[in-house]
Amino acid sequence: MATDWLGSIVSINCGESLGVYQGRVSAVDQISQTISLTRPFHNGVKCLVPEVTFRAGDITELKILEIPGPGDSRQCGDSQHMDVAMPGVGCQVGPSQNGTGKVLKKPMSSSAPQNIPRRTDMKSQDIVISPQQQCSKSYMDRHMETLSQSKGFRRRHNSWSSSSRHPNQVTPKKSGLKNGQMKSKDDECFGDDIDEIPDTDFDFEGNLALFDKAAVFEEIETYERRSGTRSRGTPNEKPARYRHDENILESEPIVYRRIVVPQNPHKEFCTDSGLVVPSVSYELHKKLLAVAEKHGLTLERRLEMTGVCASQMALSLLGGPNRLNPKNVHQRPTVALLCGPHVKGAQGISCGRHLSNHDVHVILFLPNFVKMLESITNELNLFSKTQGQQVSSVKDLPDTPVDLVINCLDCHENAFLRDQPWYKAVVDWANQNRAPVLSIDPPISEMELGIDAKWSLALGLPLPLGERAGRVYLCDIGIPQKVFQEVGINYHSPFGCKFVIPLHST
Repeated sequence: MATDWLGSIVSINCGESLGVYQGRVSAVDQISQTISLTRPFHNGVKCLVPEVTFRAGDITELKILEIPGPGDSRQCGDSQHMDVAMPGVGCQVGPSQNGTGKVLKKPMSSSAPQNIPRRTDMKSQDIVISPQQQCSKSYMDRHMETLSQSKGFRRRHNSWSSSSRHPNQVTPKKSGLKNGQMKSKDDECFGDDIDEIPDTDFDFEGNLALFDKAAVFEEIETYERRSGTRSRGTPNEKPARYRHDENILESEPIVYRRIVVPQNPHKEFCTDSGLVVPSVSYELHKKLLAVAEKHGLTLERRLEMTGVCASQMALSLLGGPNRLNPKNVHQRPTVALLCGPHVKGAQGISCGRHLSNHDVHVILFLPNFVKMLESITNELNLFSKTQGQQVSSVKDLPDTPVDLVINCLDCHENAFLRDQPWYKAVVDWANQNRAPVLSIDPPISEMELGIDAKWSLALGLPLPLGERAGRVYLCDIGIPQKVFQEVGINYHSPFGCKFVIPLHST
């Protein structure tokens, strides 16, 4: 069968030391394990000797460039043909359309033997197959038989004797021990028969179905519970996430109802954190203030605390730091403060003084009376030291809308004031001004409210205010906890870090 390869054009790589040889196969000796090439080329340069013989142990890589058909002559490559065609592939050279020479393959018969390399021979063979050869089944069958017989020639080249040489053999220099070791390692890695490799694909889904993930995690969790180690958690468990205002440390359960009044409240509110704040009646609220005043929380202190909290809330409603800063001098807010001749009016005057101290333009309305309460007189004396403006006539109030109206006209007890002409005129002005209204400590009865409020500020504990009071806020006026206990109220402060908190209807 070795005679079938005679006349083939091959390329033999003998490693870095000997280089690459190309030529036509003239002889193949299976006994001495040698192959001879006629008219050889060495690294692209024609050799001076007409024939070169190679031992199998010196061959690193062998590529078959062309296999002649049965009708081709064994001497197809003459001197002229070898000089031109050896670097490429083929037996004929013809001009191309652009005038340059190109190598043309000669059609090969389907009956010529063809070598289809296995995985073990891929490094030593590189066969060019024409379309005619690919369509020939009989040619493929004969080539597979030839390849199986020559398999021992490829795999036993490391054990061949170096003493057996052909008489005309030209012995190249040895490539060294390193190349021999590398070739032996390649044979150990890639020398197995391709028939031993299974043809079926690996079943990934079937093997994955054998893994019971839930059972494995349950076993891990059971082991960690017994050993006392920290559980990693199952895939279905989500780690606990906390907000920036939540405590990650375990504490006692939260009690949301921490304020208990002696009477059933008519209405209940809740804070932003969920704490329940019940409402109290006006009689209980009045008693609470009287007991606090007996223990030292005088009216002056209460007025000052109320004025500070009310002004703080008003400053927030006016825009806070976005509105009140040195760069916005041209946007100085205007507040109309409507006060009556009673304690509620004194609370409003105290609020107006603090607002004026914070660079707010305050217009205070207070009707003229022959005799004023001492608390009102004291507050007016302090307000007169500010830049605020005091008026006693509705005509002196601004015609254009103001930023905020603070209502302190209504009182819990003196309902006769609603019949006064000045009261009705002020109420009409406030309703026509279209400015938002903030009421400080408004009365319970909605019939006593002449002006609808957008916000209402309650003191200490809220009263059961109606819908006309708007949104209810609660301010801390400094009543001690034991004062609440003295009047029968179990009290725990709902304010936290603030002095004014919003309340929501439950």
